[in-house]
Amino acid sequence: MDSEREGKLLMRLREFSLIIIIVVASALVAVHQWFPVAKEPGYRYVLSWGGRGDGPGEFIEPMGISIEADEVFVSDAGNHRIQVFDLNGRFLREFGRKGSGMGELARPMLIEAKGGRLYVPEYLNDRIQVFDLNGTPLRTIGSSGSQKGQFDAPSGLAVDDEGRLYVADFFNHRVQVLDRDGRFIMQIGKTGKKGIRGGEFNYPTDVAITKNGSIVVADAYNDRVQVFDRQGRLIRKWGGPFAMDIHGPFNGWFKTATAVAVGPEGNIFVADFYNHRIQKFSPEGDFLVSIGKKGSGPGELLYPTDIALDSEGNLYVVDFGNNRVQKFAKIK
Repeated sequence: MDSEREGKLLMRLREFSLIIIIVVASALVAVHQWFPVAKEPGYRYVLSWGGRGDGPGEFIEPMGISIEADEVFVSDAGNHRIQVFDLNGRFLREFGRKGSGMGELARPMLIEAKGGRLYVPEYLNDRIQVFDLNGTPLRTIGSSGSQKGQFDAPSGLAVDDEGRLYVADFFNHRVQVLDRDGRFIMQIGKTGKKGIRGGEFNYPTDVAITKNGSIVVADAYNDRVQVFDRQGRLIRKWGGPFAMDIHGPFNGWFKTATAVAVGPEGNIFVADFYNHRIQKFSPEGDFLVSIGKKGSGPGELLYPTDIALDSEGNLYVVDFGNNRVQKFAKIK
C-alpha cells in the first residue's frame, strides 16, 4: 500500500513539475514578446540646432521634418512657416506666413518632401498645400469636412512613387488615399470609430510607405502602429500587449505614437511622444533599439513629434518640447 501511495505521489509531483515548467516557459515567451531587449548597438548624438524664437533657425513648437536633395525641411508650426536647412543644420531659407490664402499656412504639421515637391498638411486650414522646394505655392488639396477628399485637421502624410497621397485625417479617424490630382481613391479605417480592433483608428497622426508599397500608420491614441497592404487590408499591428490601446514605457510599447518613418534598409522608426524617445523596429515589427531619453541635454528628447532619415541612415528628430532638431548617427 505504501509503495502504491509513493508511486501516485511521485506521479503527481512529476505532473506538477511539468505544469510549472509550462507556466514558466509561457511566462518567458510573454516577457520576450512584451518586454523585448535591444538587438542593435543604437545611435549616437551628432548635433542639434534651433531654440525658441521667431528668427531664422529658431522655432516655436516645431512639428514635422522631411529630407529631399540634401536639404532638411522643418515645419515651424507656432510660427506658421517652413524652414529649410542643410544636413548640418545651417539655415538656408524660409517660406510661409500665418493665413489661409495661397502660400500662407496655419499650423503646418508632419510634412513630406517627394519628387521636387513639398506637401504640407495644415491642421487649422484643413487642407494639404503643395509647394516647390523653393517655397512657391503650387496648389491646395482638400477642404474642411468629413466627406470623401475632405479633412478635419490633417496631421501627416506620405506620397508614393506614383504620386498618390496617403493622409492621416486626425479628427475623422481615418487615412485617405488620393491620386496625384487630389481625387479620392479609397479610405483606410473606420470614420469616427475609436476602436482597438485592427483597422480602426483613434486619432491617426502619420503615414509612411515601405519599399514594397505597404502602408504604415501611426495610430497615435491607440498607442500602436498598424500596417496595411495596397488595398487597405490589415497586415499586422504592434505596440503593448496585443496592440490593444495599452500604453507603457517598455520596449515595443508606446505612449502616443506620433510619427513613422521608413529607413534605407526598410526598418521602421516610431516617435514615442510621451516616452520621449524614438523606437526602431524591423519591417515585421520586431523591436530593435530605443533612441533618446527625457531631458534637454545633447541626445535627450522632450516630446519628439517627427523623424526623417537621410540616404546615409542618419536620424533627424523634431524635438518639439525643446524647440530644436537633433541629428543622430548609427553606431557601427
